[in-house]
Amino acid sequence: MRFPRIFRRTKGGIENFSMRGVKREEEERRGVFTRRALLLGSVQLGAFGFLGYRLHKLQVEQGERYATLAEENRLSARLISPPRGRVLDRNERVVAGNRLNWRALLVAEHTADVGATLETFSRIVPLAEHERARVERDVRRRRRFVPVIVREFLTWEEMARIEVNAPDLPGILIDVGTTRIYPEAEHLAHIVGYVAPPAERDMDGDPLLQLPGIRVGRAGIERHHDQVLRGRAGAVQLEVNAVGRVIRELDRREGMPGQDIEISVDTELQKALRGKIEEGTSVVVMNARNGEVLAMASQPSFDPNVFNSGVSSAQWRQWTANRATPLINKATNGLYAPGSTFKMVVALAGLEARVITTGERISCPGHFDLGDSRFHCWNRNGHGAVDMRAALKVSCDVYFYELAKRLGINRIAAMSRRFGLGVDLEIELPGTRRGLVPTREWREAQGRSWALGDTVVHGIGQGFYQLTPLSLCTMTARLATGRAVQPHLTRSIGGRPVRGSRPEDWPTMGIPDRDMRLVRDAMWAVVNEQGGTALTSRLPGGYGMMSGKTGTTQVRRVTREQRERGFNVSQVPREWRPHALFVGYAPHDNPLYAVSVIVEHGTSGSGTAAPLARDALVETFNRFRQTPPGPRVAESGRRT
Repeated sequence: MRFPRIFRRTKGGIENFSMRGVKREEEERRGVFTRRALLLGSVQLGAFGFLGYRLHKLQVEQGERYATLAEENRLSARLISPPRGRVLDRNERVVAGNRLNWRALLVAEHTADVGATLETFSRIVPLAEHERARVERDVRRRRRFVPVIVREFLTWEEMARIEVNAPDLPGILIDVGTTRIYPEAEHLAHIVGYVAPPAERDMDGDPLLQLPGIRVGRAGIERHHDQVLRGRAGAVQLEVNAVGRVIRELDRREGMPGQDIEISVDTELQKALRGKIEEGTSVVVMNARNGEVLAMASQPSFDPNVFNSGVSSAQWRQWTANRATPLINKATNGLYAPGSTFKMVVALAGLEARVITTGERISCPGHFDLGDSRFHCWNRNGHGAVDMRAALKVSCDVYFYELAKRLGINRIAAMSRRFGLGVDLEIELPGTRRGLVPTREWREAQGRSWALGDTVVHGIGQGFYQLTPLSLCTMTARLATGRAVQPHLTRSIGGRPVRGSRPEDWPTMGIPDRDMRLVRDAMWAVVNEQGGTALTSRLPGGYGMMSGKTGTTQVRRVTREQRERGFNVSQVPREWRPHALFVGYAPHDNPLYAVSVIVEHGTSGSGTAAPLARDALVETFNRFRQTPPGPRVAESGRRT
């Protein structure tokens, strides 16, 4: 078949083509459209397939997970800080408690001009420039609906002025929290301690420590029982919008308050003793039967309330520049040579080692010669021939020079540790120092040899000894009762008594009774018998009888030239004068209380420390209304 010719006019002229060409051209166009449609349909089918897969995965496979996330975005759980537990004295008197802390907060979104609001606030309640700068900085850093602390620790009058002027203070609101308070201030600061904001080293994983305003124990009972006092945080569940603003409160679970701690200290006794002592003095009074610390007075002290609101740099410089170290508890951290108060330990070591008998007499001409060295007795004229009881009574140094020479330093050290000297004590005051009781091995570890002259000096409590007033009081309690009592401050936690409140809780010392009776009788003679070094410090009538031992320790060596010229300690500067010490217990026949006193540069144990110990025991008897009858002292000084 033949197709007709068809002519078409074009720019280049007249073109002709057949119907066959037209048909082919249409078929080609139809093929291109079909391929494009298939490609587009495939893409659409793939896209819808992928969307279907994702919808199935999100709604079916992971639907529960995303529902939970959505719920978490709607709900906000926040911790609630629990009230810190209180610290009570033995009479349930609060010595560390909590009080309301009124705070002024600023919500930036509720005021059109933060600067104007702060300016008005500062006219009502004075606001320092650095405080205002801090508030403005916090407002810039936080979202405008988040409250910013403007001022803490508002007084009632300041809070009232803010509330009265509330219409002129847009964005300011009053909030109430709690803050730590120490009613007895410096009187119990070294025992109770203080709190402060947690530092990086305190972060132990407890989310409670991340809450604003939380405090942790930094010293004393507050630090030792911090976990118990801290309590457990509560929680509140809030509904929030997309930007985190609180809509409403949905649920609240209150936290568990910290538990109360009852300590053994009697506040009134503590205050009475601190009123009697001067700077550089420490007094420890202990229940000799069970080790409860009844008072631990140290001068000077500090106000722990300052730490809660922040210690200024000026205050810190004042404390650290004070040579009397008010931040240091001298009763637990002050280290001193025990002097003659240590002689009972040397006597018991000699009896146990059988290097001497109770009746053996040693002659005291006023000095003790060892090779080319001469060691002097405190009595230049000597004491003549004395046995152990008399040597303790008059505090003869020559007797104990000889006894120490026979014993050796290691046997003296072993007996010292049994009496709580140079060992860790179970007192709940972090940082308490164990002190030092030297041995031959200790000296050799320093690269030096131990000389026999060193042993002689240590026989009278001088030399390298470094002991605390607390350890000396512990030694005295063990001498008085024959039991290895440990000093402690905690009586109960959350109302539950702790171990150690009964005498039978503590084991016996394992020292023969005859030896202990001899030492106790000698300590009685020190205070109550004519010639005793503390005769003028006897207890008044009706208070029983006190037994004890005086001590005086040199802080500066007296040269031979000074002795020959007649050395007078009152003529030297105070910081060169000896420390004065006394340890004792009462009543003698039925020991209840042990006491130790150290007066820095007090010159004389008999003249300075012993009277303080007597007054401390009188205050203790008066406070506890226990004045057991005891044998009276006749004019001759012998018991009747």
